[in-house]
Amino acid sequence: MRCIIVEDQPPAQRILKKFIQDVPSLELVDVFSDGLKAMDFLNKESVDLMFLDIHLPKVNGLDFLKSIPDPPHVILTTAFSEYALEGYDLNVMDYLLKPFSFQRFLQAVNKVKVKHEHMISKNESAPLTEIYVKSSHEHIKVLVKDIYTITSDSDYTEIHLKDKKILSNEPLRHWVEVLGGNQFYQIHKSHIINTKKIDRISGNLVLLTNGAKIPMGRAYKDNFLKGILQ
Repeated sequence: MRCIIVEDQPPAQRILKKFIQDVPSLELVDVFSDGLKAMDFLNKESVDLMFLDIHLPKVNGLDFLKSIPDPPHVILTTAFSEYALEGYDLNVMDYLLKPFSFQRFLQAVNKVKVKHEHMISKNESAPLTEIYVKSSHEHIKVLVKDIYTITSDSDYTEIHLKDKKILSNEPLRHWVEVLGGNQFYQIHKSHIINTKKIDRISGNLVLLTNGAKIPMGRAYKDNFLKGILQ
């Protein structure tokens, strides 16, 4: 799993680096001392897991997390236990209270690993034909073949069908996990497309059969083109 560290204290950075190095399933991509630099990175690159400190300069870690439209899995690291409840409200995978042991670190990572592997296994199984979209207090049945795009809109996502759109309570990452595979690709930080609805690809735009023009993000373009043109 590709991961990043967002932590401003060098001693804590060193501990996390060492622990990550000791876990073969983890690949450390980068380390950031504040949320603004990490946000810029996440706008360009995709990672599976983020180790996030709460007390950061410039932007509080929890406020930073709230500002990410489609966050990766998150393990919070902090010396203050009073933030645990708010962290879980933001769907973090675990909460490491400093100082933490390697055993406790590994326990948190394994939670993410189990979910990550479950998502991969689910995506490799028989394709879905229908999903239920949670919209406000309803669960709306949608045929997968009718979906054109799924677009991030702040704290929500829009499921675009031929003649309507449904506002979903789930973040874009949820739909990557549910639908990701040969038919659905994330091609931009804010867009997933149904490749069955592609009309043509022109430069950095994917044109769909309903007339929509979806931009390809630099971080997603190569993987997407390799996947559909192989």
